[in-house]
Amino acid sequence: MSSVQIARYIVSFSWLYHGIFPKLVHIAPFEKLMTASIGFSEEASYFITKAAGVGEVLFGLLIFVYYRSKLLLFFNILALCGLLLFVAILQPSLLIEAFNPVTTNIAIIGLSLILLADLNQSKNGDNAQV
Repeated sequence: MSSVQIARYIVSFSWLYHGIFPKLVHIAPFEKLMTASIGFSEEASYFITKAAGVGEVLFGLLIFVYYRSKLLLFFNILALCGLLLFVAILQPSLLIEAFNPVTTNIAIIGLSLILLADLNQSKNGDNAQV
């Protein structure tokens, strides 16, 4: 299996997993903490968390299928940076916990950069063959 396929599977799996388990199957305490930080009611927080889970699952599927889309990969990196900033502003103490958003998001951003580098290399290689 190529490094590109490994990166593709891990990036898409990460979005799928984070959408399904801590948001759709069972709302994790971290998720409750984040929406409570904004000031949403329990009912609104539940709906927002479930909607975020559906969005993450859809995004994971999009990444899996369209992993060769530069726009989607750029959006992925931007979303991961935004989510990290969101945590840093609302719950900065979470950034020093085990298995925190820093280590997760930076790793997924790195794998996304591998996918982008492959796209650029493929594009340059195609031009060289013409």
